Amino acid sequence: MSVSDITGKVKSTQPALPQIYAYTTPEIRRHDGWTKIGYTEQDVNVRIAQQTHTADVIAKLEWHGNATYEDTGEVFHDTDFHTYLRNLGINDQPGTEWFEINPPNAKGRFHEFRENHGILDGLGASDYELRAEQEAAISKTLDYFQLHEQGEFLWNAKPRFGKTLAAYDLCKRLPTPGKDGKAKRILVVTNRPAIANSWYDDYVKFVGTDSGWRFISSVDALAGKPYCISHDEYLHLAGKGKLPSSIEFISLQDLKGSIEFGGHYDKLKYVAEYEYDLLVIDEAHEGVDTYKTDVAFDHIKRRNTLHLSGTPFKAIANDKFPENAIYNWTYADEQQAKRDWNDPELRNPYENLPKLNMFTYQMSDIIENEVAKGMQIDGEQTEYAFDLNEFFETKDGRFVHYDDVKRFLDALTTQKKYPFSTPESRDELRHTFWMLNRVDSARALAKMLRQHEVFKDYEIILAAGDGKIDDDEENEKSFDKVRNAIAKAEKGGEGVKTKTITLSVGQLTTGVTVPEWTGVLMLSNMKSPALYVQAAFRAQNPCLFNRNGKYQRKENAYVFDFDPARSLTVFEEYANDLYSGTTCGGGDTDSRKQNVRRLLNFFPVIGEDEDGEMVDLDAEQVLSIPRKIHSREVVRRGFMCDFLFQNISNIFHAPAEVIETLQQLEPYKAPREDLGVKAGTADELNLDENGEVSIPNEQVIGKSKDLFGDKVYGNINNELNSVIDSIVSEKPENPEEDFLADLQKAVGVSVAEPLVEAAKQNYGSDMKASQQKKVERKIKADVNNRINREYGDYNIEKNRIERDRAQALENAGSQAEEEQINQAHDERIEAARLNLIDNLKQSRSEIVQSAGETVVREIETAKKEAQKNSIEDGIRDHLRGFSRTIPSFLMAYGDENTTLESFDSIIPDYVFKDVTSITVDQFRLLRDGGDVTDHETGEKEHFDGHLFDSVVFNDSIVEFIHLRSRLADYFDESHKEDIFDYVPPQKTNQIFTPRKVVVKMIDMLEQENPGCFDDPTHTFADLYMKSGMYITEIIKRLYNSKAMRRYFPDDHIRLAHILEHQVYGIALPRLSIKSRPTTSSDMTTNWVRGCTRTSQWLTPPSSRKKANLLSSWTKRLKNSEAL
Repeated sequence: MSVSDITGKVKSTQPALPQIYAYTTPEIRRHDGWTKIGYTEQDVNVRIAQQTHTADVIAKLEWHGNATYEDTGEVFHDTDFHTYLRNLGINDQPGTEWFEINPPNAKGRFHEFRENHGILDGLGASDYELRAEQEAAISKTLDYFQLHEQGEFLWNAKPRFGKTLAAYDLCKRLPTPGKDGKAKRILVVTNRPAIANSWYDDYVKFVGTDSGWRFISSVDALAGKPYCISHDEYLHLAGKGKLPSSIEFISLQDLKGSIEFGGHYDKLKYVAEYEYDLLVIDEAHEGVDTYKTDVAFDHIKRRNTLHLSGTPFKAIANDKFPENAIYNWTYADEQQAKRDWNDPELRNPYENLPKLNMFTYQMSDIIENEVAKGMQIDGEQTEYAFDLNEFFETKDGRFVHYDDVKRFLDALTTQKKYPFSTPESRDELRHTFWMLNRVDSARALAKMLRQHEVFKDYEIILAAGDGKIDDDEENEKSFDKVRNAIAKAEKGGEGVKTKTITLSVGQLTTGVTVPEWTGVLMLSNMKSPALYVQAAFRAQNPCLFNRNGKYQRKENAYVFDFDPARSLTVFEEYANDLYSGTTCGGGDTDSRKQNVRRLLNFFPVIGEDEDGEMVDLDAEQVLSIPRKIHSREVVRRGFMCDFLFQNISNIFHAPAEVIETLQQLEPYKAPREDLGVKAGTADELNLDENGEVSIPNEQVIGKSKDLFGDKVYGNINNELNSVIDSIVSEKPENPEEDFLADLQKAVGVSVAEPLVEAAKQNYGSDMKASQQKKVERKIKADVNNRINREYGDYNIEKNRIERDRAQALENAGSQAEEEQINQAHDERIEAARLNLIDNLKQSRSEIVQSAGETVVREIETAKKEAQKNSIEDGIRDHLRGFSRTIPSFLMAYGDENTTLESFDSIIPDYVFKDVTSITVDQFRLLRDGGDVTDHETGEKEHFDGHLFDSVVFNDSIVEFIHLRSRLADYFDESHKEDIFDYVPPQKTNQIFTPRKVVVKMIDMLEQENPGCFDDPTHTFADLYMKSGMYITEIIKRLYNSKAMRRYFPDDHIRLAHILEHQVYGIALPRLSIKSRPTTSSDMTTNWVRGCTRTSQWLTPPSSRKKANLLSSWTKRLKNSEAL
């Protein structure tokens, strides 16, 4: 059902009343003395009925109360209260919410809990039951660790998976070689100290001191927590002979700040000394790409490593982890689990997780002026191609398309299909997150929003910083600004803006949680599915709002996108990249469509139909709409558009007959040359099974040795020795700061320049300037990485020596002793420095060889990719030579039922061959594929075919036929174009004169022969008709003549007279000996009939009449007054 007002479709929250309730079942004797205690946010009696009505059990509500702490008002759940009861020694039935306590005592304990938060002097572990997905993650991890020494495993699980509880359970079950075979020492490191609370809270709930594990941490967020101890306190317990197992939580910043891990502070020395049974790196996708982080982790001794990532995208981890070292839990998994939960006794653990919804809009109505006028590119007029980044482009702090951006904001707030158009929808979207591409764009938009009639009532938060999206400090500042602004808005008060908009160019898309966001606006041309979905999920965090004393639970979150081709393509890629069978474009159409259909169940997409109304899109539409947008581009380009083609790389493995077929096609631009594809071309280009260039390592190694040899490598090695020695001998002003930079620069230049120079001499013009710079950057990056690792180790050793120096100096009794201490430690530092130099010198051959291989791999890959692309461009050019004939075929034979599948059947075989240069069977081979017999060997070879995208092809045909119909009435003066604007000239005789030229020539005819269109006896002939444009324009002039109207007042009689007695034309191929029609003659017939019709097609002459007409026309043409 379509809607023009989305107010009712945007419903982000619903009323909620968090309560703990207790009931009994008096008629069930085994429940005597037991009380069921649960949590709900709906009416208590409704919730109890949901649990008991199917079993026909009478339940008695004993009591219920608000699930909030007395002092803070913070909401808690039944599981928190259950833990408290168990810690008090009260029995429960495992896997249920029944406790052996009478209702009055349970109520008393409930009030106690609301006051003391469940904190007791001792802390025992609560029972818990893992969800199926948590158990699966743990089991897969344990199996992997058993088979892989020092294994590294990734849990790539969406937020709210319960990673901390599952990680604790893994720790309890992790086998080690110790006496009892159990893990003793766990280290948790995170780039986000703020998540320390979740680790501590789950420790308190599910592990506890009675388990024999102690929670150790000194991060500020846990200061004063009753069950968190420092490492010194832990050692104190050990001194008493009580050495419990430890779970220690530290921040990555603290780790890297330690002398032991590359910093300058004397802390965490013990971390470098211990061997941990498990290192847990939380939020593994953040902040772990710098060499300092790598060096720090290199110095942690551990048996196994568990990486935790909250990114919802599978592909992000594939480079580092093999498939069997990853457990994935996606949004679709979560929402399906939410839907399929069927235990009425227990609360659905997924029920508070909001559902995502996408609204996608076309901007054509807002930017119709740009669409209409197009734009100039390289001096040629081309169609306007909408791009969000360009739409929000700025110059000197002002939007280049200022008026369009203003219209966009006005549309958002006035047109009811947009999200901020009514007070109700604004109330549902109080806090939203807007993504842009440039900092300047964000600043300009912030300024415009603050001056806008509607958005001026919003608090506009500019979280763009300086555009560095990986700047942790900038991210934290932005986060604080957002949290403070939202807290102020939610609190309200006189003069306080109660709604917020956060503008970002990348900040806050990962690593932070802002539960209050209910919508994300995509205002940048973000095409990476990983980045897109990360940003979209910013609004999906659960939230319980407390507004004016009333609770509201976030039920839905929304993504608003203004580039449907992009957003739906990303949606389809995301849906299929969740599954190994369809990731990276794999799988067949049906399986990919099924994956889209499944995701739509939990992530509905609402888009515009052809009338601009908002409709729910199904899987077919999600897949087809981007291609339909492409189809309009195909028609505008006269079908000479690469959107029509696919699977071009299949040609490299195609049989010779396929290559010969393509070779027969007349290319559109390039002269007809050999396509360059032979039997061994794929191997020569090192193409893998996906048609991508992949140079084998042995080939790279061999080629680099041939290219550089011992001479070049030897000279570089010697030069490196000299360079390193010179740096060692220098005494820079800031040795600590300058040494590494000087080393990186000198070594990078010494390695890169001679290798690149040697490569230039070998490759010549094949090595472009851009490739040279890319190779130099790659070599220097690799060299820097190697030096950084070596220097990181040296830096750690040097800082340790300096620490020892400081400690020794404190105990020095005299100046002489100080001098002795300084000399000894200087010598140690110098020894460490010389050891660094020695390590660099020893590794120089490896560095140089690796750099040489980098040069070869990069240049050979670029060279062969250029060859591959050139061949593919040639193939496409030949295919465009074919596709340019499609509009003329459609003019002659096509209708709304024509498709790629039927295209070959509507055209006579000889016409097809004459116009396209290939036979119908050859076309079918390109379209469908099939088995081909090799003429030389007699063996059958298979070709996959499918070189044409059927959806784009078919949609383009429909678009063209509709356009032909819309422009069919030639008498309609309102048309600014005609269908022949979309029919490109052919390589045959079909060169169509543009309509404006035709009109000008007919005008000249009338100027030279005044009144020629006013006389019903005047005759006109076109002796070489193709499109019929001249005759059609003449018919139009005769038809609209005032004099002719007086002679023939009836429109139909006047038109019949003109066609039967005044205009004549010959499409010469009709007059050939074999009388074989071509597209020219058929187009002439169809076009003239179609463009001169009033309410119906004129009946064409019968076959018998054709011969008589031909004879009479020939005689009369001799006497025609206008030729």
